[in-house]
Amino acid sequence: MLKPSPRQLKTLLGVFPPYLGSGIRINYIANDGSRVITSHRPRRINANLVGTAFGGTIQTMTDGFYLFMGLTRLGGAYNVWDVESHVVYRKPGRGRIVADMRTDDETFDLIREKTADGSKYLHWFDTDITDEKGDVVASVRSRVYFRLKPPRSED
Repeated sequence: MLKPSPRQLKTLLGVFPPYLGSGIRINYIANDGSRVITSHRPRRINANLVGTAFGGTIQTMTDGFYLFMGLTRLGGAYNVWDVESHVVYRKPGRGRIVADMRTDDETFDLIREKTADGSKYLHWFDTDITDEKGDVVASVRSRVYFRLKPPRSED
């Protein structure tokens, strides 16, 4: 399976129906997989009954991006899957809201250490979704599974 580059992923997700229909924009994807920024602005066509961002849209702003970051940072030697996600809604998402997802080298050093013997490792990533004032609209915790793939056998 071919893995898209950050630039290709940004382009593909820009027209991917769940993002396009909900109004989620992919603003930035770092080439090294260390940062992704998404945004959303509720409009008549994509807002809930009270004119704010749907809860599902808020969760979708982060969905799958830590998996992508893990694949980009670790390469094809690892199995990486989204396992679970939890959202705490803190205030209504009015106006433009932003998810700024970041990972650092220390996190992936820890993942490599925890999986070096072939064990699975489940890691939590935290993201605050903020509004234009910088207030936290929602806090999202995403849990991602990591495991080093077994070496291929030479038949």
